[in-house]
Amino acid sequence: MNDQINIALPKGRLGERVYAVLSEAGYGSADAEVNSRKLVFDGGEVRYFWVKPSDVPIYVERGAADLGVCGSDILLEQDPDVYELSDLHTGVCRIAVAAKKGFRDDPGRVLRVATKFENTARRYYAGIGRQVDIIKLNGSIELAPILGLSDVIVDIVETGTTLRENGLEVVEKIADVSARLIANKSSYKFKTGKIKAVQASLSAVTER
Repeated sequence: MNDQINIALPKGRLGERVYAVLSEAGYGSADAEVNSRKLVFDGGEVRYFWVKPSDVPIYVERGAADLGVCGSDILLEQDPDVYELSDLHTGVCRIAVAAKKGFRDDPGRVLRVATKFENTARRYYAGIGRQVDIIKLNGSIELAPILGLSDVIVDIVETGTTLRENGLEVVEKIADVSARLIANKSSYKFKTGKIKAVQASLSAVTER
């Protein structure tokens, strides 16, 4: 088995931040610095590739990547069969229920919920015994209650600025969210030492 560690990084600021930490720890790649458009770049002991954030757990679970970094919101939604190794204490936000200011839930009627986190929303409301109609949206979730498409939304909230600017407010928190280091189960068994070394390098910086 090739003992090089394949790492799936999410495209965007989070992936760039994590790569910078790993590069500082000695896992950098000249490829990454010179060719920013490349999707795969070699760092000797490790090989990186950029993927859509929601695809990271798929690459890791299926064994195309040994390690990956993604938000715990994605893990909560997809429930992949992977090991969650570390909380990287970055990309901190929350998944929350939000509604128009002054909204009052009427338990006598089905609650309409707009979200891209279908599974997370369904599990949450099942857990509190609330009957809901889940409306799957892929973007501009905040628009749904404004236009009367839904009563509430379930979405990622960081600062809450977008909600406030659109007359919405958080009414319930579902879960705290942060970036997590995940591992393929088979890879962890056969490449334990190298994976733990990468994990330690990340933790040394993110847990300061």
